[in-house]
Amino acid sequence: MARSSLLALSMAAVLALAACAPSDSNDDSNGDNGSNDNGSNDDTAATAEDAGGGEPFKVGIIYSETGPLAAYGEQYKAGLEAGIDYATDGTGEIDGREVEITYRDDAGNQDTAVAAAKDLIGQDYKILGGTIVSGIAVAMADQAEQNEILYISGPAAVDALTGVNEYTFRSGRQSLQDVAAAGAFLEGDSSKVVVFAQDNAFGQGNLAAVEAVLGAGGAEVSSVLVPEDATEFTPFAAQLKSDEPDMIFVAWAGATSANMWQALEQQDVFDVAPVVTGLGDSVTFDAYGPVAENISFLNHYFPGAPDNDVNTAMIEAVEEGGGTPDLFTPDGFVAGQMIVHALTEGDEDVNAMIDALEGWEFQGPKGDYTIRESDHALLQDMYTARLVADGDSWMPELIDTVPAADVAPPETSGK
Repeated sequence: MARSSLLALSMAAVLALAACAPSDSNDDSNGDNGSNDNGSNDDTAATAEDAGGGEPFKVGIIYSETGPLAAYGEQYKAGLEAGIDYATDGTGEIDGREVEITYRDDAGNQDTAVAAAKDLIGQDYKILGGTIVSGIAVAMADQAEQNEILYISGPAAVDALTGVNEYTFRSGRQSLQDVAAAGAFLEGDSSKVVVFAQDNAFGQGNLAAVEAVLGAGGAEVSSVLVPEDATEFTPFAAQLKSDEPDMIFVAWAGATSANMWQALEQQDVFDVAPVVTGLGDSVTFDAYGPVAENISFLNHYFPGAPDNDVNTAMIEAVEEGGGTPDLFTPDGFVAGQMIVHALTEGDEDVNAMIDALEGWEFQGPKGDYTIRESDHALLQDMYTARLVADGDSWMPELIDTVPAADVAPPETSGK
């Protein structure tokens, strides 16, 4: 199923990923990161009256301003605004027409997001973007197809978005790329992989990705799926331990992560098998506590991982705005680049904007990006990392860059 380079990863020893990691609370990283629209759900970043060269380009962004993943939404928004500024050379305009952003809060709720999408589409918006939540992204993709508008998803990692329809693109990575990056840690002849994940779209997507990449190569893949609303994790950790895995792949997101890791430690899960997961945003680093030394991390982004001019420009722009670049900042930045490119080449004609994005190769914060023409997968480098002690805190340290070609997901044919 996967590219031969991905199938070769399978040795069976598994790994873990997770687009996120422990969080001490919903609010720890939801501070003043340069976001200026924490009031109304329908704020606009610009007004038509200010446009100097014609009617503004209207773009709707539906993201988590509030809700369990609000901190990630804030990172995305800061990156988006920096990306639009970068792609328009600081003008916020394309041929004299302002790029006007209308923000709507999905609050982490699918029905809320769909209602916002329908409202904006009814106002003749031709481009929608955003969302961190995988289930919401899938619903938004459906709205894009039904209404024939362009949708550029945010950090949502669910693989189902790739190739789902011709109207849907993504500005972040997907779970299959996480799993492939985890393959950098594989060694030996271990054969039993257990995926420990939340029973939601994100967790199920990661399980499917592990089955597609590692399972297809011969690994025995099983799972311990935890209800999304669970707050007590001891019995699930005990079940994980009793399964006697050779490797444990953890896929987790949200504020319950710290309690989850504590339960694994209390049940001595780290003594059973190697644990691999995705490195989350900076607020999570210290929340791992002493277990940090026991975890191998695959990584989508941290500010010190890439070294290029675009990444430097993004970091400087976000910091000048009072924010802190973090895990999902580049997903917003790339969305800004994609929006400006689509509008520049397509002038709000949806088919022309799709044509402009398909096959586009460009420089982003992580280096070279390619939007694969066949299914809109966003090909990009990934990283492996460790957390190292820095006084009383923990900081990420790059182990290696995994080239985009080595983690490219299998092509899909649904589009």
